[in-house]
Amino acid sequence: MAKVATRTLLTAAFAAVTLTLAACGGSDSDSSAVPPAASTGADTASGAPVADASLIVAGSTMEKIKKRGKLVVAEALDAPLLSQQDPSNPDNVTGFDADLAKALATYIIGKPSVQIVPPATETREALLANGTVDVVFNTYTITEERAKQVDFAGPYFSSGLAVAVKTGNTEIKSVEDLAGKTVIVGANTPAVTEIPKRVPTAKVVQFGTDPQAVQALTQGRGDAYVQDITLLASDAKSNPAITVVGNPFTEEPYGIGLKHGDSQMKEFVNTWLKTIQDKGVWANIWKASLGTVVKSEAPEPPAIGSVPGS
Repeated sequence: MAKVATRTLLTAAFAAVTLTLAACGGSDSDSSAVPPAASTGADTASGAPVADASLIVAGSTMEKIKKRGKLVVAEALDAPLLSQQDPSNPDNVTGFDADLAKALATYIIGKPSVQIVPPATETREALLANGTVDVVFNTYTITEERAKQVDFAGPYFSSGLAVAVKTGNTEIKSVEDLAGKTVIVGANTPAVTEIPKRVPTAKVVQFGTDPQAVQALTQGRGDAYVQDITLLASDAKSNPAITVVGNPFTEEPYGIGLKHGDSQMKEFVNTWLKTIQDKGVWANIWKASLGTVVKSEAPEPPAIGSVPGS
């Protein structure tokens, strides 16, 4: 994520949710170490397509990956609903980013064979530049500055601020319903300024940490909690007392990181992304991950190439 305060809260929340894991960003999920790469389990997205042989161009990155038999991916192992390792089966990593990576592997290789290298935020560009990984699926926000060092396919998802309510609240379904309400936000997050702009009559109450904000919501000290949707989804996964309603109302575009200058691979990955969107595979992956805790239909994927740097 471009917004440092939000990223800090996300990292802290993910760590709290996953203390029991064996094993980050948008949420720009981080991992401070790079342990031996893990291999994912079976593909969870039904109907993942396989590329026509004519698309695997001789001498291309795609051909190299297919011959190797594995797609090497930089992704987190500790990000709930995005890419989370199963503590009882370390070879199985699931979530929105993880399952998209498996679908891309299926498109290239014919099976969801993925080798994972968990990155730190500051190592992602280097991992691509030196050929350690083929792609990055790591809530990697597209920016023009980053695009000077890496190529971005996509965007494949638009994160951003969303609304959570106490489970059972049927009155609030979106940000528009916050007029006249008490809205909980994290201190020093984008919501502090965004809510007064969107809903001038809302009363904004700030809390220093995500756990404090969630506790305030469940205790009824506010009508809603506004935060980045990936953080709210993580909260809802671990705490059934809160529910995420509606889709993001601000934009934080996530891209698929690729080696800079490999236009052939970028075109190929964008073709794959459009294909899985058209076939409903993208929506199925969203429903099986983030969609399990977000009370809304699958969002419309952002248009490929629609943001500066993509």
